[in-house]
Amino acid sequence: MENPIQIVPVSDKRGLHRFIQFPFELYKEDPYWVPPFYLERKEFFDTRKNPFYEHAEYQLFLALRSGRIVGTVGAVIDENHNRQHNELMGAFGFFESIDDQDVADALLNTVREWILDRGMTLMRGPLNFSTNHECGLLVDGFRETPMVMTTYNPGYYPWLIENYGFRKAMDLYTYAGSLDQSQHDLPSKAFRVADRAARRHGISVRPISKKRFMEEMVRFKEFYNQTWRHQWGFVPMTEKEGVYLATNLKLLVDPRLVLIAENSAGTPIGISIALPDLHQAIKRSGGGALFPFGLLRFLWFRRQITQMRLMVMGVTDEYRNCGIDAIFWVETVRAGRALGYKRMEGSWVIETNTMMNRIGRVVSETVSRTHRIYDLALN
Repeated sequence: MENPIQIVPVSDKRGLHRFIQFPFELYKEDPYWVPPFYLERKEFFDTRKNPFYEHAEYQLFLALRSGRIVGTVGAVIDENHNRQHNELMGAFGFFESIDDQDVADALLNTVREWILDRGMTLMRGPLNFSTNHECGLLVDGFRETPMVMTTYNPGYYPWLIENYGFRKAMDLYTYAGSLDQSQHDLPSKAFRVADRAARRHGISVRPISKKRFMEEMVRFKEFYNQTWRHQWGFVPMTEKEGVYLATNLKLLVDPRLVLIAENSAGTPIGISIALPDLHQAIKRSGGGALFPFGLLRFLWFRRQITQMRLMVMGVTDEYRNCGIDAIFWVETVRAGRALGYKRMEGSWVIETNTMMNRIGRVVSETVSRTHRIYDLALN
């Protein structure tokens, strides 16, 4: 008989170190996994640094068998989400497991009991720890390295989650294609439409100002809270979270790929954010602690990035049906090609976002990857 599984809460620095390090062991033979930055992951769980925890409670857990880690999971309750959606929802995230249903069940049972003890009636995931962060379980498109700030997992994870009893709540689509091909295919379908829409409504698009980067990026929080509030799973971003996000993105973005749409009076009416695919550089440099030589390798390989991810688009309600989504997509393609990028991914697009799925299928005829968020009603 196999040794029993022990679930241990993370309660100290050593436990957190083991939690963060487990994926490095689990995925060491996987050619598609991209290692995280250790310090970034450590800071994410620091309640003194991450303002998310001002409105959320969480607990991390390790699954042990004979003293060896065989899985991890986090439990979280986000008060802002529950207030926004009038739900009693607790989520699981940072789920990692060997291919063993008993291990997965033990981890998910622990989260279930943790959130039940706090009065929740719905369990959702994976959310790391919110839809404002990395989220979703990869269910299709495993033979591809994920782009920056997107999740990856082995192909057996959906079986572990669904065998436990979870059912689909929402799918998140990824569209990807060659920028050269997009430039070739789009004129008859989108370029003329976007240019005509811009002229008709007096809309101009410019890159974000390097000198006023933080000021303009903090404004993104205002666009986000206004334009995404009707989307499934939306959670409003606080002022502190907006600053925290802008500070982190400053290290990741190329300002030439962050676009601001303005009306004829010069008033901002929309924002679009594309990121260089830093996963290309992280993967080749090894991720992890980076210091000292890994950092030098990362900086070297960062200069050789050929992909970009269109991550966010938002337009104010007044201009929602003026074709600005198409303008942003077209201008991002143009900017990416001018900067030497060869491939672009648009993600995530929730399955109910008709307009963005329509635009995505212009650029890429098929969905390249699908992530899924699951729900489980608690009795």
